[in-house]
Amino acid sequence: MVQVGINGYVVSNVSASRIGRIVLRNGMEMPDFNVVAVNDPFIDLEYMVYMFKYDSVHGKFKGDVEAKDGKLYVNGKPIHVYNEKDPAAIPWGKDGAEYIVESTGVFTHKEKAELHLKGGAKKVIITAPSPDAPMYVCGVNLDTYNPSHTVFSNASCTTNCLAPLAKIIHDKYGIIEGLMTTVHATTATQRTVDGPSHKDWRGGRSVNNNIIPSSTGAAKAVGKVIPSLNGKLTGLAFRVPTLDVSVVDLVVRLQKPASYDDISKTIEQASKDPRYQGIMGYTNEAVVSTDFIGSTYSSIFDQKAGIELNPNFVKLIAWYDNEWGYSRRVCDMIVYVAKVDKGHK
Repeated sequence: MVQVGINGYVVSNVSASRIGRIVLRNGMEMPDFNVVAVNDPFIDLEYMVYMFKYDSVHGKFKGDVEAKDGKLYVNGKPIHVYNEKDPAAIPWGKDGAEYIVESTGVFTHKEKAELHLKGGAKKVIITAPSPDAPMYVCGVNLDTYNPSHTVFSNASCTTNCLAPLAKIIHDKYGIIEGLMTTVHATTATQRTVDGPSHKDWRGGRSVNNNIIPSSTGAAKAVGKVIPSLNGKLTGLAFRVPTLDVSVVDLVVRLQKPASYDDISKTIEQASKDPRYQGIMGYTNEAVVSTDFIGSTYSSIFDQKAGIELNPNFVKLIAWYDNEWGYSRRVCDMIVYVAKVDKGHK
């Protein structure tokens, strides 16, 4: 069983910290995943209980959660709680936490995330894109994981949706170039009413009644996990006033011509391949976004939503629960790398 710590349970203006709580919920469903400590300097224990128990998107936690003896108890399991602002001051080793989920959204640089190692941690997984740490995506390049890496990134939720789809298409037909749009649900970085946002003026507008164009590095990041696609994909985002579930719209020019039906069959077959099982989903039903709340897949191809202009130019649609599905991949990645690390000793 992997002993895990989570840094970032709730940070008021950083959406990544929400992932920390949902990683904990996902981890409770996995037999090989054991959270032994959490750290957050901005919330007390009683409020931790409340925020874990109730969730406006994913509903009330289907289990027991309470505060007792200064610890957070979930389904009878004690979780040590810390309130440190400095990652180096968190005593992970004291509780046996070896793999740390860095979900504050603050310590995304390798040098900063490495501070967790001073407290006894062995590895740090950043739940956001990192400018300088190695990046892995389950089902895409996780099999290239190097045990010498102490800090690495699980990329973004959008990259986790896009990369498996792009890899399946690129491996079979070859992608010459492509453009991605993600229609993305609201995150905590956005504002309920208009306010200042100096780096992104449109990003400061109210999320409640606007569709907001935004930048995203998710498509370019695919080139980091699939080197043969480096420089061939880019994209943008539209932030929309929904609470959860986003959708990728990928338009690609193919090297090998193929009918839309052939492409759909290729993706359906790939979804059953052990490499992509639980990662790439497939649906041919008339679904909408809320149908995917709580989905553990990274990417669900919507066969009915895509179109083809000609055999070399297609639009492909894939849904993803940008909270739950991404958090499940964080757990999967930790379990996988822990097994590799154990075998490497």
